[in-house]
Order: sequence, then structure tokens, then C-alpha cells
Amino acid sequence: MSDLTRLTAADLADRLASGEVTSVEATQAHLDRIAAVDGQVHAFLHVSGEEALATAADVDRRRAAGEQLHALAGVPIAVKDVVVTQGLPTTAGSRILEGWVPPYDATLVERIKAAGLPILGKTNMDEFAMGSSTEHSAYGNTHNPWDLERIPGGSGGGSAAAVAAYEAPLAIGTDTGGSIRQPAAVTGTVGVKPTYGSVSRYGLIALASSLDQAGPVTRTVLDSALLHELIGGHDPRDSTSIPEPVPALVAAARQGATGDLRGVRVGVIRELQGEGYQPGVLARFEESLDLLRSAGAEIVEVTCPHFTYALAAYYLILPAEASSNLAKFDGMRFGLRVEPAEGPATAERVMAATRGQGFGDEVKRRIILGTYALSAGYYDAYYGSAQKVRTLIQRDFDAAFARADVLVSPTAPTTAFRLGEKLDDPLAMYLNDVATIPANLAGVPGLSVPSGLSDDGLPAGFQVLAPAKADDRLYRVGAALEALLEQSWEGPLLSRAPELEVAK
Repeated sequence: MSDLTRLTAADLADRLASGEVTSVEATQAHLDRIAAVDGQVHAFLHVSGEEALATAADVDRRRAAGEQLHALAGVPIAVKDVVVTQGLPTTAGSRILEGWVPPYDATLVERIKAAGLPILGKTNMDEFAMGSSTEHSAYGNTHNPWDLERIPGGSGGGSAAAVAAYEAPLAIGTDTGGSIRQPAAVTGTVGVKPTYGSVSRYGLIALASSLDQAGPVTRTVLDSALLHELIGGHDPRDSTSIPEPVPALVAAARQGATGDLRGVRVGVIRELQGEGYQPGVLARFEESLDLLRSAGAEIVEVTCPHFTYALAAYYLILPAEASSNLAKFDGMRFGLRVEPAEGPATAERVMAATRGQGFGDEVKRRIILGTYALSAGYYDAYYGSAQKVRTLIQRDFDAAFARADVLVSPTAPTTAFRLGEKLDDPLAMYLNDVATIPANLAGVPGLSVPSGLSDDGLPAGFQVLAPAKADDRLYRVGAALEALLEQSWEGPLLSRAPELEVAK
């Protein structure tokens, strides 16, 4: 494996800036890595080698001419396939968008391109981001680089697996109920869900508009801060975008890396531990708490009683919004179009045939559930009640943040399960998001950092939550914990992952 693919994004950026390495060399090294191992991992749905190398060459030319460039200019990146990219296929992991090439870029893609980051390609995902394992992609499973027989999390398992397998130093994910943080936890990477509205949703194919949020997937907290600052900020094209600048995230990460958390109050959420959580996951969580305490943090217990109902509320709100958002896929304007096998090709019959073949089982399940929840006579009983629970969860957060600067919990209750293990039990699959969902319902930011290996030798994650628009707190606490853990491990957790077999 090329040494360039082992570098963090920050280290690679330093070498690019000093002229020690060129962006073309770094980009080619990652494309070679993809060619060597992605046959096993299947992190990518589309690899854009020519486009990435062209961007890299342009960055090298501009740098040689003395132009002032962004700190991450020339560092390659992968993008989840739910984010539209002009000239590159965007499928959202679904047959109904197979072969669709968008005519425009998402705002965050515009910012990535303007900063000069070569886009390596589009990563695999659960169809329309519905799933916790990336087993619901219409284009096949992604595999966890730690154990190829296990899931890489979902829905953004492709982005997390690409970063964990050293196929990309940076990736973009989206988080509707934990789809950045949960894959990060089970692959030993860092994942951040920013404050809702702080990163533009313009150009994201919507699942649930009040919950979706794009964010970074990386190997270090500092790398996430660098990418987060790049893609964040106000966008007038997104009506939910916060008209405020991004906090000083890189500075917070650098401060945290000193390991000094004196004066920081860390609240342990009572409801997000205990029954249903793997003993090894809880053991790593407790060890991480001890490290935070040793760094000067004050550890307090907080209670958020309505978190018990978060999962149920989420799985009414999300399907309801999804059934509305996915109504646009009708076989008439773009994407797949299927003619009925028999009878006249009326609009209704074409729509039914297209959706029947274009949508997978999980998408159909959630559309049916959401349409029912929104139907006359049931709206108040289901969707309306779920929104009331959402308000109670937001109040729980407010009360908890009055006692603590950040809140913490395990990111996921278990490590990565085996492929196929939970496919026949949707409810068991949904429980993987029990610790991450509350943040999406309340719109607060969350970060997952590796907390070590559980008893089964697989990664576990430590989740940090902060008040809305206080994302910098995540980076300070996350970077401090990362530094303390890596000191005890004598290196990054990913350095302990098994080597993938390289294709000849």
C-alpha cells in the first residue's frame, strides 16, 4: 500500500503545500488503492478517475504558479451517492435512478470543487438512505474492512468503508437518524452530524427533509473539522439554512488535542446505556469516560426520559416525510420508466410499474407506513403525536444542556453484525439507531469517535452531542478523547485493522 493512502487528510495537505508530493500523485495512489481492494469492499458505485486526476493536475498547476489555495486543495474525497454531482452518476442506491446524471451540483459539492478537492467517486448506500447496514442498496452490499463478512453500517456504509479501507482520506455522508455516526462507529472512523441547517441540503436527494443533514467522514477529528468548515455555512438556496458563519471548528479540534478539558461538564445520558448494549461496547465507553475525567472534565449523569420514545417517533416522522419526498419518482420526468406488461400505458399504470420495479422492499415498506400515517383519520393519531414527542425530546435536550456542556453515550449498542443477520427482522435493524436518532429529532450536532475494540475484536464508537450551533464543543471533546485513546493504544485504532488482500 502506498504511504500516501495512510496519511491523514491534514498530513497529506501539509505535504501538498510544501511541495513534497503532488495532488496527481496523491490522487493516483488512492485510485490505485480503490482498484486493488474495492472488489472486496464495494465502497464505490462509480469511480471518476479521469475527472479526479484532471482536478488534481489543475491544483498542481495553480500551486506551482504561487496561487493561494484552500488548506485541503488537492486532497482527494469520496461523496455519498445521495448527493447530486454534475456530470457524474447519482443513483441514491436505487434502480429507479440508475444511470441518471444530474445537470447541477449540490452546494457542498460546489464548495468542494471550488476548494480544489479531487472527487474520487460516489459511494454505496442503502437505497434512498433507508437502512442501517448498506444491505438495502440496489447495487449490492458494502463490506466492513475489519471483517468482510460484516456490515459497514448504514445508510452511508460506502463512505465509512472507503475511509476505513484507505481508499479515500475524506468522505461525505448524510445523517438522517445516524447514517454518518453509526457507520463511523462500526468501522473505526470519525463521523460528524452537524447542526441541522448548518450545512446546505440543496442538492441532497431528500429522504426526510426535517431530519437530513450532510457531514464529514474521516479518520481523525481534525480532518472532520477541516472538511466541516469547508462545506458549512449559509446557503440562500436552502430555506432551512442557518444564516450564520460556521464556528471555529479547526481551532477547537487543535485545542482539544492538547488533552485539557478542565471546566468542561460532560453529561452521561442514563437512557442510552444498559439493556441491549453489548458488554464490550459499554466497557469501552466507561474507559473513555475515565480518560475524559483524567483530562479534567467533570462527569455528571443526566436523564432524558422521553428518549425512550425517540425510536417510535422517528419511524413515524421519517416514513411520512419519505412518502411525500419520493412521490416525485413517477417514471414521467427522469430516471427509470417501466411500461405496464399488459393494457394501456396510462400515467397511473406506468407509475405503478415503475415504482414496483424501481423501489426495493425497504423503500416500499416505509412509503406504505408513511402514507398510512399521513392518511385522513390517522394524521393526528400517528404523525401529529410523533411530532409532540419530538418536542418533548427537544425539551429533554434543553434540560440536559443546562447541566452539561456536552452529552455522551455509546454511538451504537453493538459492533458490526454479520451480513444478512438482521435482514428478515426490520425492527431489530431499526434498533441500531437507538442512540443516534434523538440528535436528528432535535437538530443538535453529534460526533462519533472510535472508543476501542469490543470483546469481539471489532470497533466501538463514543458519541458526543452538543447544543445546536455549538459544534465546536464536539471537536474539542472529541479531539481530546482521540488523543488520549491513541496515546494508550500507541497509534490510531485503524492501524490495528487486518490488512485487505490486494488484487493483482
